[in-house]
Amino acid sequence: MVAAGLALSACGGGGAGTSGAGSSGGNVELNFVFWGDANRAKMTEAALRIFEKKNPGITVKTEYQDSAPYADKLATRFAGGNPPDVLAMANRSLLEYAQRGTLADLKSLPELNLDKVPETTLSRGEVDGKLYGLATGVTTIGMVVNKTITDQAGVTIPDDKTWSWEDYAKFATEVTQKTGGKVYGAGYDVATETGPIMLARQRGEDFYTKDNKLGVSEKTIEDWFQYSVDLRKAGGYPPAGFFEQIGGSPAQSYLAKGTVASQIIPINNFRGYNEAVEGEVVLLRIPGETSGERRGYSADPTMLWSIAAKSKHPKEAAKLVDFLTNDAEGAAEVLTQRGVPINPEVADSITPKLSADDKTFVNLMAAIQEEDLPPAYVYPKGASVVADTLKQLTTEVEFGRISPADAAKTFMEKSNAAINK
Repeated sequence: MVAAGLALSACGGGGAGTSGAGSSGGNVELNFVFWGDANRAKMTEAALRIFEKKNPGITVKTEYQDSAPYADKLATRFAGGNPPDVLAMANRSLLEYAQRGTLADLKSLPELNLDKVPETTLSRGEVDGKLYGLATGVTTIGMVVNKTITDQAGVTIPDDKTWSWEDYAKFATEVTQKTGGKVYGAGYDVATETGPIMLARQRGEDFYTKDNKLGVSEKTIEDWFQYSVDLRKAGGYPPAGFFEQIGGSPAQSYLAKGTVASQIIPINNFRGYNEAVEGEVVLLRIPGETSGERRGYSADPTMLWSIAAKSKHPKEAAKLVDFLTNDAEGAAEVLTQRGVPINPEVADSITPKLSADDKTFVNLMAAIQEEDLPPAYVYPKGASVVADTLKQLTTEVEFGRISPADAAKTFMEKSNAAINK
């Protein structure tokens, strides 16, 4: 039976089921929920069959759906006193759930071995010295460029190890001009907070601080909005209203449609974009990494594994999270679907099995992690409101209903109010 709070319709882009092996006669049934598409679910189920074989007496029932409705339905489950045993937790939601006492301290569960996990990774799930979330894998953002389009247009892609945001603007504008406006040079999502988070870090600011406050300056937010306004005026970015739906799967992206030449993505999705696009796609670093005060990059959890404090089976739930973190055989089924495995030995074990595209992103992630990166912290309570506020104001700026300066002021006021509430 599918639990009511996360019940999924047959046509809603999600599904539920029980992993095959050990599905009958198990002594303990774990409810395991996550977001993602059918391909992620299929790979996860394959790994869970291995888990059940290695842990007789434990059956895992999975439920998944798209990320947009996942957060609301997860909240409904917890509010109704019927939380899943093991769940995927968004970075921006962890602190709120932890402070409400709804999550178990993973460090208190001896069945979960954390010896191989780097401290910098563990810290992204810690609140007041307790571990409430464990990264499913790490990733970061990068720029993908359709090199086939730029080559045909006679536009040289700048050196991504040294390019600035100004270089990117010039590149994007040149692509639009040389394709006669058929392809816009830039198509990144202004409304996604990973962009201004990166810009803030490059400027020496912590978007979110160690003490769970908003650390980004109003000037940085204004400049983030102004950059897109200026790029649109120059022709490098599409006009207002161009994007009916930005984001979604690689196959649904405007990069795949061939109407934009570049886009910012989570780099673990690189293979999907290269497969979806007709032509050659290259993966680049984000601009501004050598022209700012410091690096903007960080190794970010793709998502986090959490265990409900009210789980009736905490021991078995911890065994599942341990398997997802430390089992090389299980990781060979999932590969990099949820980022680079956080256990370095597991990451090394799957590398030979990766496609060329996945190796490209894994190698970039490894190179970035070798650099002198500033620390990153747990998202504060209210981070979901911050993200929603950015989206709302991006639309207002896009259509010229508010200036970047006024949008930045409103962003700071609403974000601080949500975080300090």
